[in-house]
Amino acid sequence: MTDRVALVTGATGGIGRAIALALARAGHPVACGYASNDAGAKETATMIEDAGGAAAAFPGDISDEAAVKDLFAEITAWRAGPVVLVNNAGANRDGLTVKYPLKEFERVLGVNLTGAFLCARAALPAMLKARWGRIVNVSSVVALRGNAGQAAYSASKAGLLGLTRSLAREYGSRGITVNAVCPGYVETDMTSALPGKVKDDLLEQIPAGRMGETGEIAAVVAFLAAETASYVNGAVLPVDGGMTA
Repeated sequence: MTDRVALVTGATGGIGRAIALALARAGHPVACGYASNDAGAKETATMIEDAGGAAAAFPGDISDEAAVKDLFAEITAWRAGPVVLVNNAGANRDGLTVKYPLKEFERVLGVNLTGAFLCARAALPAMLKARWGRIVNVSSVVALRGNAGQAAYSASKAGLLGLTRSLAREYGSRGITVNAVCPGYVETDMTSALPGKVKDDLLEQIPAGRMGETGEIAAVVAFLAAETASYVNGAVLPVDGGMTA
């Protein structure tokens, strides 16, 4: 096992859990970050430990500066400051812009974009000291093509791409890479609840002809976090079955 601690935010299930498990298989002790789903985060940590890895669950509202500071202090006390950071936590509320509440817009950006910024800022000192680090921002296919009824979500995920590229330029000379993954439609509890007609319409837009799997997203993230990806920096990688080709 490596001593390089990884923090995965939103590691309570779905893509976040798959990423946490993949990083654990790569030998990282994994801090499973979460906002409110205590049972989900602890289940992820238990799955990692049952497989012989090291993990623990850490609560924290990543949109709050003080909470992020406390989160990183707790992780450092547990093992060490994380030098692999996966900004996966996300919030969303669909709705047409003409009636969309400002508070909801701010909440979505607060988690998806401000939270990623705050976590990256908190992680950088340990990475700079080690002269090695990996930041992977989990964006979305909607950052590349937009989606009606998702102005807040699309804006926040597109903002992540600008953050990714700027951080890559700022810290690439210090052994730190910053990349983004843009998942397409993936089989999760949320997508499984979609009506059949909606699913059929989505599948028509995907050359692969199917939804993605969480493990397929996690595999790309694990690659970007690995030593072998040291020359991949500032990249935006769609993992969408060809949807944005």
